[in-house]
Amino acid sequence: MSLTKILGSIPEPTPFVILISVLLVVSIPLLLHLIIYNTTSDTLPTILLIGPSGAGKTALVTLLERGRTSATRTSQTPHTVEVSLPVKTPVASSRFRSPKDPTWEVTKKLLIQDTPGHGKLRHYAMDSISKSQNLQGIVFVVDAADLSLEASEGARQAAEYLHDVLFQLQKRATSSKTSRAPKEMPVLIAANKLDLFTALPAPLVKSTLESEITKLRKSLSAGLLDSGVGAKDLDTAEEQDWLGEVGDRPFGFVQLQEFNVQVKVLGGNVTGVDGSDIKQWWDWIGSIL
Repeated sequence: MSLTKILGSIPEPTPFVILISVLLVVSIPLLLHLIIYNTTSDTLPTILLIGPSGAGKTALVTLLERGRTSATRTSQTPHTVEVSLPVKTPVASSRFRSPKDPTWEVTKKLLIQDTPGHGKLRHYAMDSISKSQNLQGIVFVVDAADLSLEASEGARQAAEYLHDVLFQLQKRATSSKTSRAPKEMPVLIAANKLDLFTALPAPLVKSTLESEITKLRKSLSAGLLDSGVGAKDLDTAEEQDWLGEVGDRPFGFVQLQEFNVQVKVLGGNVTGVDGSDIKQWWDWIGSIL
């Protein structure tokens, strides 16, 4: 039988068959895209953005996502955006991978989860520490100009919030039911607004926060005594609720390494007369991916 006769024997498609065919042609690619996109989003590494109100978190998220800043308002709920590392930012997991590897671009994408900084809304951040999928690190943003001696209230409030975040991470290790150490959790204290004349440099931001947390620990210890906890029970209570090394030594971020929490302080600025400067923060993010 010739090809012409075979083609001639095929019945003409009905309008219904044509409609179904068109729907399949259009819907199948869209369905595959949604499946692949959702799978990729669920497996992308997540960076949690935390810090007091006014520190510049939302502006930082906008800059990371769009490459530019814009007018922002105080966040009331958490929100997550997908961002890509700058092309020249090295990624720790890709140091042995060829740039021609098809998975190269995937490893340079991540999710940034912004959280409200208002005192009454910080439970979102605490919940995210334990519930965020594939959490790779935490960026705690502070206003370096608000930590100066003239603005000690800002330093105290930032230290209190940071204390709670670090203590939550410490509890992962102390409350573990197995002998296996918890996953290492890198924490970046992003000292923002270094373009301002009154801003403290990163080393002073570090020492200021450590000093404020030392004061806070003493205050909490005194509060235990005032609450009627006996001297015999005080040591046990402090061990359970004490951040870092128990004792009279001043607090230092290095004490948290015992709990697989690595803290680093780096400076930068989201906005400024000469533009933004967040290269050190990008490099830190790349180093933990």
